[in-house]
Amino acid sequence: MNGRLPAIFPGLAAGGFRETSPATSTYNCIAWAAARSDQWWEPDPHLQFFWPDGIGRQYTLPAYIAAYESVGFRICPSGELEIFFEKIVVFVDGNGVPKHAARQLDTGKWTSKLGRDVDIEHANPLALSGQLYGQPTCFLRRPRRLDRLLLNLCRRVRTILTWR
Repeated sequence: MNGRLPAIFPGLAAGGFRETSPATSTYNCIAWAAARSDQWWEPDPHLQFFWPDGIGRQYTLPAYIAAYESVGFRICPSGELEIFFEKIVVFVDGNGVPKHAARQLDTGKWTSKLGRDVDIEHANPLALSGQLYGQPTCFLRRPRRLDRLLLNLCRRVRTILTWR
């Protein structure tokens, strides 16, 4: 287990975590939450990073929500696992500025890209709460792709059959 991450994110120690991908600067957490690992998403108009067409290039929660809505997400009330939907959460700091985003996995755990550092799997969004990323503030969901839905259903049936 990487010892430096719990020092930065004390909540990781309680729920556990594991590194799932090596460090890279190809993509960031905002892209990773949208299931993209081929480009860095950033609204700054002076930087040459991707941002969805027609979405205001601002560091505001409404701009981030609009960016995620452009790829099919809609605001939802919570991060509770729903078999028919994939979910993400946007973190904002005390000034309301988006700082991080995470994506829920089929298992109900969450995955995050930590800046230019590694990707991790963690128990819940609160594990990354704190001074660096702020608080998980806005949950969004979109329908799961059919292949992911079928795979998830098969896992659940296997679990039920194994349990008996």
